Amino acid sequence: MKTLPIIASAAAALLSLSACDNKPIQVGDVPDPNREKVDAKPKVELPPTIEASVTFRCQPGNTLLYVEFFKGHKLALLRTTKDGLPIKLEAPAEGQPYVGADGSRVSGTAKAATIVTGGKTSTCKA
Repeated sequence: MKTLPIIASAAAALLSLSACDNKPIQVGDVPDPNREKVDAKPKVELPPTIEASVTFRCQPGNTLLYVEFFKGHKLALLRTTKDGLPIKLEAPAEGQPYVGADGSRVSGTAKAATIVTGGKTSTCKA
C-alpha cells in the first residue's frame, strides 16, 4: 500500500516532463542588441592579486613594517603600522624598486628588503 503513492507521484512527474519539446536553446540564435555598445567600451584591466603579504623585522630599531607584494612585480603596499593606511608603491618595470609618491621606497623581495620611509632607511628580513 505504501508503494502506490510513490508510483503514482513518479508517473505524474514523468507525464509532466513528456510535455516538454526537448529542443535545446541555442545561445547564438538571437543577436545581442547592445553588442556594439559593449564592443565600443574600453577593456577593463583587473587589479593584480596579492602574491605575498609580509611582516618585516627591520634594523635599526627592531621595528616592524608591513608590505603586500602583488603579482606582476609592479605594485606593492607599505604600512608602517599593522592597521595603518597603506602607501601605494609602484615599480616602473619588474625587478626595479617600488617607489611611492611620498618618497617611500622598497627594494628587494618578500624574504629580505631595504625599505625607505619617512627619510629613514631600514634593512629588513621576513
